[in-house]
Amino acid sequence: MCEILAPAGDKNSALAAINSGADAIYLGLKQFSARSSADNFGLEELKEIINYAALFGVRVHVAMNTLVKQSEAEDFINCAKAVWRAGADAIIMQDIFLGRALKKACPEIVLHLSTQAGVCNEYGAAFAKECGFSRVILARETQFKDIEKIAKIIETEVFVQGALCTCFSGQCYLSSFAGGNSGNRGRCKQPCRKLYSIDRKGFEDKAYRISLSDLCVGENILKLKDAGVYSFKIEGRMRRPEYVSAAVTYYRDIIDGDSGATSGDLSALKRTYNRGNYTRGLAFGQDKSFLSAAVQGHIGEYVGTVKVAGGRFFCESAQKFNKGDGFKILRSGTELCGGVFDGDGKGGFFISSSKRLKNGDKVFVTTDTVLNSRLSAKKRVIKPVVCAWFEEGQPPRASIGGVEYAGEEKLPAADNRPLSEEDIISCFKKVGNLPFEVQFGEISVSGRPYLGMAALNAFRRAAYDKYVNSLTEKVRDDCAAEVQIPAAFCSADKKTAVISTDLSGVRADIGILKPQSYGEDFSALFNGFAGEKFLYLPPYLSGDEVEKIKSVAVFFDGVYCDGFYGVMLARELKKPLFAGSGFNTGNTFAAEYLKNNAKYFCASKELTLSESSPLCADNAFALCAGGIKVMDLIYCPFGRTCSSCDKRGIYTLTDDAGREFPLRRYETSLCRFELYNCANLLTPCGNFGALADFTVMRNPAELSLLLGDEAALKAKLNKVTRGHGQSPVL
Repeated sequence: MCEILAPAGDKNSALAAINSGADAIYLGLKQFSARSSADNFGLEELKEIINYAALFGVRVHVAMNTLVKQSEAEDFINCAKAVWRAGADAIIMQDIFLGRALKKACPEIVLHLSTQAGVCNEYGAAFAKECGFSRVILARETQFKDIEKIAKIIETEVFVQGALCTCFSGQCYLSSFAGGNSGNRGRCKQPCRKLYSIDRKGFEDKAYRISLSDLCVGENILKLKDAGVYSFKIEGRMRRPEYVSAAVTYYRDIIDGDSGATSGDLSALKRTYNRGNYTRGLAFGQDKSFLSAAVQGHIGEYVGTVKVAGGRFFCESAQKFNKGDGFKILRSGTELCGGVFDGDGKGGFFISSSKRLKNGDKVFVTTDTVLNSRLSAKKRVIKPVVCAWFEEGQPPRASIGGVEYAGEEKLPAADNRPLSEEDIISCFKKVGNLPFEVQFGEISVSGRPYLGMAALNAFRRAAYDKYVNSLTEKVRDDCAAEVQIPAAFCSADKKTAVISTDLSGVRADIGILKPQSYGEDFSALFNGFAGEKFLYLPPYLSGDEVEKIKSVAVFFDGVYCDGFYGVMLARELKKPLFAGSGFNTGNTFAAEYLKNNAKYFCASKELTLSESSPLCADNAFALCAGGIKVMDLIYCPFGRTCSSCDKRGIYTLTDDAGREFPLRRYETSLCRFELYNCANLLTPCGNFGALADFTVMRNPAELSLLLGDEAALKAKLNKVTRGHGQSPVL
């Protein structure tokens, strides 16, 4: 068994997914959705879609996958309960600790852990299961070998199609710190799709340096199926219904073995949305198509080449197009402009364009009106068998798809014309808006029964209603159990902690070593450091990388981890855990768990000091100084051009406004990259312990001596920001 899971950003997309053969759909509410720019659904609209989907046995998963602040916790809980009562088949959550509490109070609720939680190895999957989640939606970066292992632990959902985030799931803060809108709260401004340069030879020109191609695993979905993956997810709650229909059809045909249809399906998919001509994704290794540096948006499908003739732009092509069709023009592989159909010609068609085209420019179709009409016309129907018995002196009876319905009154004898079989068949062919294609079984008329047309129509409607209710009714309790919101903490922690690639000479209570290479000798990096030594673990580690790091961890007093997998790994290593800022701790559900199950934890760096104050436990820290890590890149932004790589530790990513973002390279088994904010952080930490990140600083030992002296530290850090310490993030 497996499922094709399709996106539904609005009602039309939901219907397109259902009509094209999806087994399940996922959608968001007006609140708490990580795609706040989608139309999303109110509660009544949600009920309508749930009931329609249930007619076909299609499941509905509701995404409530934003981070939840303390002030929002009660509303979130009430909303989740209402969604469950409305008939949702699962609720998708990012907030693992709030989900844990919700599941404990209301065990009947089915929870799926969002990809934003960053599950990428066995340890993360085991923790999700321990917290009561029945399914994990894996991080898009998860390796195939790890997918196989995780599928044996817990039901697994994997992305197979759609947009890829450049940053590791749930760890992107670039939109937040560069623009005040948090991706973790559904308001990402997609700064990764902008133009940048990098100070490495061959990458100095402005291009879409960190924009990724769209994912399309294609036939590899069968490998994922054999690996035990249950759900295959199509991304695209911001995309049009035609795209949803094309994507569902493509994967439906592959799963069902219709190899003859898939080449046409892929063409349709490319024409409805295609960024970068597709990549198969990191599960199968970074391929040459992974980055889309030349084209940011929809590229469509190649259809021909421009030839300038008589002052007009002609596309030489064997394909036919129509008025309303749209195109994208590429020159030397780079996006030039758009164009529209401007008439047929021999051996091709004419294009109208705002820019002057040249011979040899490549033409890609991005809007195919005939295709879009065909995709929009798809309908899924139910074929219930209708049987009916109308006997004089007895109440009328009908069976719709095996569901029986009987009238209340006995049928009298007709004075003139009795009811006929043709009358009954004609009546039951009227299905209104119901997606029925009625088949007829036994239609029996005995004696001379009479029933007026109005009464017969009412009988038909009641019979159909009962049948529909049998398909849509879901028995749900009222989820009355109260979810206790843990009380605010009022303790203080005056310890200091420093993250650095070298702890030599650093003064702090806790030193968190962030190695340049996890295979190096660490002994020289501790010279003169007298505090507790924690090993930094990034939010993403493959299973193989975890095994290598286990042997290194024995030399440390504990592990600092930016991913939830750290809870289970620290437990296995029997080492104290410092739950890092990557845990996105934003409410007392998380703080209570981490106060009792971690030696230290850090509040979310997207909270104001006021918002974080309820989390002030005696082992709680807040990031207050140094660099602000805004992205983790689990791929090479240089396209794995290893033979020509200078393998520097730090590069600079520069945007159109001239802002410079440090780009750090480090090594696990492969190169990984971290992007830091263009300005350093310097903000009060209140009653929290002070956590400073000096990873990309040249003088961590000197800076550590200045913690607590804001003026001196500001002079050394140069460009500084208060971050979100006082300015709330949207």
